[in-house]
Amino acid sequence: MLDLSRVLAGPYCAQMLGDAGADVIKVESPAGDDTRAWGPPFLAGCEPQPGRPGDSAYYVSCNRNKRGIVLDLTTPHGQEALRRLAARADVLIENFKPGTMERWGLGYEDVLRPLNPRLVYVNISGYGRTGPDADLPGYDFVAQAVGGLMSITGEPEGDPMKVGVAVTDLTTGMMAAFAVCAALIARQATGRGQRVDLSLLETQVAWLANVGQSYLVSGQPPRRWGNAHASIVPYELFHAADRPIVIGVGNDAQFARFCAVLGRPEWAADERFATNPARLRHRRELVGLIARELRTRPAAEWLAAMRAAGVPSGPVRTIPEVFADPQVLARGMKVECNHPVAGLISLIGIPFKF
Repeated sequence: MLDLSRVLAGPYCAQMLGDAGADVIKVESPAGDDTRAWGPPFLAGCEPQPGRPGDSAYYVSCNRNKRGIVLDLTTPHGQEALRRLAARADVLIENFKPGTMERWGLGYEDVLRPLNPRLVYVNISGYGRTGPDADLPGYDFVAQAVGGLMSITGEPEGDPMKVGVAVTDLTTGMMAAFAVCAALIARQATGRGQRVDLSLLETQVAWLANVGQSYLVSGQPPRRWGNAHASIVPYELFHAADRPIVIGVGNDAQFARFCAVLGRPEWAADERFATNPARLRHRRELVGLIARELRTRPAAEWLAAMRAAGVPSGPVRTIPEVFADPQVLARGMKVECNHPVAGLISLIGIPFKF
């Protein structure tokens, strides 16, 4: 598998496939992937130097399980080397603006497919290969905005907000990895590879999911709910005596157990709160009552009681707390490996287990 992509969506796709056992060769320009310089932090001894790209934490987050080479694809020598590699590859991933590979004499239709009919060619772009915006550049932040995610993220009276990680890049990488697997399965039946064309915009629109579908059904534009939920109550952030916690009550049985934990079992029988539609109608009143109760005890006490009662809940953890959590560690979500310069480093683990 050849990974010509840069930044996050494409590299994350290739990393996922590498984690699953693919032999991935990352092809970088002499300047290196842009994210090599996206720091600090950098790995120890891997700060960028003149003529030597660095290894930032950002770069390392999406480029493990890959071999690496440097090719200048703007030169005839680099283009010929890439053609030789593509002739033997199963998959090629790139995220240049549409038309870039064609300008370099590396287009799929006219060069690479005739050279290797079994090649699965993946192009990830901001807006896709066709349509009025096909030529526009795109980053995750822009895709979150134009794809509608920011309009539904943030406090109701505040500005639209981006998500704290590059979620559109990451989900595009996941969708690309899925598409690669589908194309390889199709190749088993047909003997032929194919082009996979996907974009940040399309992935973000697809991941609007229930919120987007609600608009298509009702015609009502969604609003921002902050840390609350449009369709479920209580399902939001509250403050215990010492720190914030989240409560996710998804049905009436859970609500009854939650009321018992609060010492207010009568709420479960109150016609204002007994069903989720009723709780939605009386959201402000119920949330105020719950907030008042939860502020009376520390988070650990509430969470222990809710865990015992089977009420979905949890603390709002910091990143250091996440990587010290016994469950996270038990599931192998923090792993160690040797880096040729930095020595032993920690990486985020693989979320799927076989």
